[in-house]
Amino acid sequence: MNRFTTDLIFHPLAGILLAIYLLSGCSAAVQEDPITVEEIPGKLAFKKASFSAALDCSSYPEIARTGGFYLDKNGQEMLLPDILSTAGIPAVRLRLWVNPQTGQSSLSEVKSFASQLRQKGIKIWLSIHYSDTWADPGKQQTPAAWQDLTFQTLKDSMAAYTARVAREVPAEVIQIGNEINDGLLHPQGQLSRYPEQTLALLEAGIEAVREYAPDAAIMIHYAGIAGAVDFFNRLSNLSYDLMGLSYYPIWHGRSIVALEGVIAALTKGEERELWIAETAYPFTLDWNDWTNNIVGLENQLVLPDFPANPQGQRAFLKRLQEIMDKYPGAKGICYWGAELTAWKGPEAMDGSPWENQALFDFNFRALPALDLFSGE
Repeated sequence: MNRFTTDLIFHPLAGILLAIYLLSGCSAAVQEDPITVEEIPGKLAFKKASFSAALDCSSYPEIARTGGFYLDKNGQEMLLPDILSTAGIPAVRLRLWVNPQTGQSSLSEVKSFASQLRQKGIKIWLSIHYSDTWADPGKQQTPAAWQDLTFQTLKDSMAAYTARVAREVPAEVIQIGNEINDGLLHPQGQLSRYPEQTLALLEAGIEAVREYAPDAAIMIHYAGIAGAVDFFNRLSNLSYDLMGLSYYPIWHGRSIVALEGVIAALTKGEERELWIAETAYPFTLDWNDWTNNIVGLENQLVLPDFPANPQGQRAFLKRLQEIMDKYPGAKGICYWGAELTAWKGPEAMDGSPWENQALFDFNFRALPALDLFSGE
């Protein structure tokens, strides 16, 4: 669903610049020989995630800079990392943009925030978008500095960037792309047009992580349930570890039965773990600023079981957890936009379209659903 500043710029002379960069010791190229994980008879020994729940709180640095605040479940004002640590949240997912105009989700911002979280004992899951802005099924825009490159130079640029991220931001999970239903780095990495190039880009990113963050589990992330089985079948020969799905009823259907069917199909005979990498649900259909919300109608809900109230939000997420617990290959859930309150104020027209799906209410107090993400 989702909507890094780097001083490493690639252009038609990128091959020369990359060689100089690597010789300087700042990064490293992907080796010619594939880097693979330890093998067991007939299979790869896929890594597992070292936690079973996570929250995506990628916008918190921006919110904190503009004076946004949060209250724990007892009504005490605390910094968000302190609330998460006290609540026992094991991991936080952070998006990473290559060269964003505003600096939001830049490498420097993500490094700083990840360090704060680690000091609180919270593990890190990186969602690398390989774009200067939001990457999702409908938008996989190549970073401006990487446009008009030959395919080989594009692949080298992606590999060097991934290596840098893996070295500079310690993480337990690293995603190669975000919601890459039709590939990444369009047009050259568009899966429906250039499948071999798409797979080559993904493997270049995977190999860079294997080399520079060998303990990290690598995720490939797909949005929705329609087409998910075919997608992961196409990528079955890549040496990644975790399958990630986005599931939002508004976009991916309100049938929990259909979701469970896909989870069952993806985990049957599969050695890789499956995650719900993104989901969310409203605790109200009201609003707290003048920005239109993405979910605001009853026909967007999963009724009658999960009404738009704090109990319904918690029950929806609890049901997803119960489904995941039924299948040995299914691991955990990450909640997207947990922090996205109406932090710009009640009259902001450029505020949060997600405040009724955050895990904090309109008084910025932690909701009951937050406790569901406290387990290791």
